[in-house]
Amino acid sequence: MSEKIKVAFICVHNSCRSQIAEALGKYYAADVFESYSAGTEIKPQINQDAVRLVKELYGIDMEKTQRSKVLGDIPPVDRVITMGCNVVCPYLPCKYRENWELDDPTGKSDEEFKAVISLIEDHILLLKEKLSRS
Repeated sequence: MSEKIKVAFICVHNSCRSQIAEALGKYYAADVFESYSAGTEIKPQINQDAVRLVKELYGIDMEKTQRSKVLGDIPPVDRVITMGCNVVCPYLPCKYRENWELDDPTGKSDEEFKAVISLIEDHILLLKEKLSRS
């Protein structure tokens, strides 16, 4: 059996959207691809609203399974997915790159946060389906 595809979810601070994508990638698609997240800068902790809502919605405690990482902390990857940085997104070598163009929900209401989490979930499930066929 060949190695699983390695997917990196990238944004500048690696504290919110990319962390959610890593968590949901592991939750939904660990059988298809390996999920990583990283950024060019890190925050001292994962966004606490993201931690709370992902735990509430999926039972995943990101603080126990993940930490903020810079690009050099993850292995070489096959696929890079940027979250929509609204600045120049970090660069990481890969075979394939795409941008999900997700708004940063930091500081917004739970409803807006959950809408972004739902979009990330949809993207993860589509990516799993796409990679399962390749």
